[in-house]
Amino acid sequence: VQLQAFGGGLVQPGGSLRLSCQAPGFSIENYAVAWLRQVPGEEREGVSCLSGAFDSLYYADSVKGRFIMSRNTAKNTVYLQMNNLKPEDTATYYCARGTEYCTLRTGSYAYWGQGTQVTVSS
Repeated sequence: VQLQAFGGGLVQPGGSLRLSCQAPGFSIENYAVAWLRQVPGEEREGVSCLSGAFDSLYYADSVKGRFIMSRNTAKNTVYLQMNNLKPEDTATYYCARGTEYCTLRTGSYAYWGQGTQVTVSS
C-alpha cells in the first residue's frame, strides 16, 4: 500500500497551500483516507478524513472553516486545501489509509505515506 503526499512549503500567516495525496496501490473509493499532522515532541493529530463511500467527512475543530478535504477519483488523489493558515498549523502532514470508515483517531490508520512539511511563518 502506497500513499504519496506532497505540496507542503513555507507560507506566511493567512496564506494558503494545497496538499495532494496520491494512492497508486488502492482505490480511494474503497477506503477512508485521512490527513494527520505531527509536530516534533507532540502526538499526531487527526486533521480531516473522508470515507471511501464519500458519506463521511470530518474535520478537527482546530481547522474547521479553514481546511477543505476533497478528492478526484479519476486521479485517485485526495487533497487538503488549507486556507487562512496560522503558525500553529506548522507541522509535518501525512496522508494515511484506514478501513472504509472515517475517523480522526490516528491509531485507526495502518498505512501512512511520507510526510510533507508545512511551515507557517512570517
